[in-house]
Amino acid sequence: MTALAKVPCSIVTGFLGAGKTTLVRNILQNAQGRRLAVIVNEFGDVGIDGEILKGCGVESCSEDRIVELSNGCICCTVADDFVPALERLLALSDPPEHILIETSGLALPKPLVQAFNWPAIASRVTVDGVIAVVDGAAVAAGRFADDPEALAAQRADDASVDHENPLEEVYEDQLLCADLIVLNKADLMTAADLERVSEEIRQSIPRAVKVVETTGGQLEAKVLLGLGAAAEADLAARPSHHDNEEDHDHDDFDTFIVDVPQLEDPEVLLARIRRAADDHDILRIKGFTEVKGKPMRLLIQGVGSRLQHQFDRPWREGESRQGRLVVIGQKGLDREAIARAISSV
Repeated sequence: MTALAKVPCSIVTGFLGAGKTTLVRNILQNAQGRRLAVIVNEFGDVGIDGEILKGCGVESCSEDRIVELSNGCICCTVADDFVPALERLLALSDPPEHILIETSGLALPKPLVQAFNWPAIASRVTVDGVIAVVDGAAVAAGRFADDPEALAAQRADDASVDHENPLEEVYEDQLLCADLIVLNKADLMTAADLERVSEEIRQSIPRAVKVVETTGGQLEAKVLLGLGAAAEADLAARPSHHDNEEDHDHDDFDTFIVDVPQLEDPEVLLARIRRAADDHDILRIKGFTEVKGKPMRLLIQGVGSRLQHQFDRPWREGESRQGRLVVIGQKGLDREAIARAISSV
């Protein structure tokens, strides 16, 4: 890369729990010596995804090259957080050859793409591509789509009711901005569902975008990097539900933290989380906790009541072992009831 060449950046977007962090981690672990850096954004105050990535131990992306932004969705904090973070990475003595930007699950990618036209960075970076990661099983189950017949009946009863589905809008905006769509969690779908969801995605976007199926975000870096889209120069082809809004917020969603005591048996906690997710329509839950007698921390991640857990790395000396889970859902979550349901383990 010449001194005057722009540093390519890949924006990894996708709804809560789609598998963005897993995809990014796979890229880092298969970088083949390429110098990478990551900017990872969280919806909420605790950086779980950044902690997961820092546990990779990948030489080509050391911890000082992983920047966490947890002051709100990156699409709303471009000037205050994103641009300065990008400038810090570019100022490194050995700057990255490619930068991965993982948005929060509720971020709209288009405002972030627009930020690449800011004078402070326009001559130094380019959007190599917007990669939208899709939770195929959630889409197949109708998580993001309203029932048209039920909506018609509701509209007939009360024309003043707001029928906009905030989940569907965010999901569609992420697809509409994409240069590559990764249909993840294919192992949780039937062949018929895979074909149906793939076709629904293709029909929902106004331009030809490649859709690739995968499980666990397992794709070669050469499939994801080097798209050469220069997306910041192609904004008109990326429509959004929010194009005519002066400001964008996330008032439809809520997040909070549940402290969890040391566990004797992780299965007890997992069963409580599943019940809470079913009872309160939790969208996403993730965090770390301590299991008695175990030297490693337990990583817990869930989409609705679908949970995964694994010991991801040893506890560090002096590190707090207070268990903490981040809970994300639509506005109106009963925080106290959810905390009681989960933390009384």
